[in-house]
Amino acid sequence: MFAPVHTLSFGSPGAIVIAPGDVRGTVLIPERCGGYCCGLDGSDGPNLACARCGLAVATRIDDCSLWQAVWFAPDAVRGLPVGASTGTTADWDAQGRPATPPIDPSGAWSAQWAAAVGAGLAHLLAASGGRPVALPDGLMTDLFGRLLDAVLPSGTPAKAVVPAGPGLPARNSDDHIFLVPKNPRTGEPWRAPGIKQSIPLPFDMWRHLVAPGERLLLPATGGLPDGVIRDDPPPMRPWKLFRPDRNVFLYTLARIPEVRQPWLREIYDRVNDRGYAHCF
Repeated sequence: MFAPVHTLSFGSPGAIVIAPGDVRGTVLIPERCGGYCCGLDGSDGPNLACARCGLAVATRIDDCSLWQAVWFAPDAVRGLPVGASTGTTADWDAQGRPATPPIDPSGAWSAQWAAAVGAGLAHLLAASGGRPVALPDGLMTDLFGRLLDAVLPSGTPAKAVVPAGPGLPARNSDDHIFLVPKNPRTGEPWRAPGIKQSIPLPFDMWRHLVAPGERLLLPATGGLPDGVIRDDPPPMRPWKLFRPDRNVFLYTLARIPEVRQPWLREIYDRVNDRGYAHCF
């Protein structure tokens, strides 16, 4: 931790979290099933025990307003790799992976994109060194531009945000900040020799930014003549300005060593103290 936070977990590091529906072979511990309202909040400690040996192994949380999750105690269980990454190019295969569009069917910005951009903004500010940042036109500017305009100076020389990743080789430059994907299997950022400053984003969102024109064009029933494309509706447009997730931004920035620099700490304190600032 490199900046103050309101709360900090007191649990042991290395806990494994999964969805409650994926848990097998456990039973509830009745005397530890306290909750605030309509479920379990985990305040009584581990509330799941191994059905075979009776050892307390995990804490289930499913109270209202809380994410439903089961946290396994790292001193009670150990994780075994299943289908681990092989380090091959197949790990980056996009086939069969559903894309996450930035606009929900309701016309609102996706909460997943708000969270990912909140984390990406923290890394982007740290990589900028306080210098102006030049963004490519389009969705990238819609997502990152307003906050950068509010907290960074304008003018030149500016650091340019450049996409890099599978099929997009990176050319090292001190004036470049590389937009890289996270491995869809391991979550690790894409790395290449010479990349020093990068902004990691989930793979499907990275792909949407670097290849915004890729749309699945399907022929109508019975097929269409060669050269004729179905008249699909245009992509949805949002009904309000994009706001990155403020909490994810602060959470990420507090864990980046560069936040100790006075100029970046001032930004952290400003966003933290002002609550929902206009950019968030």
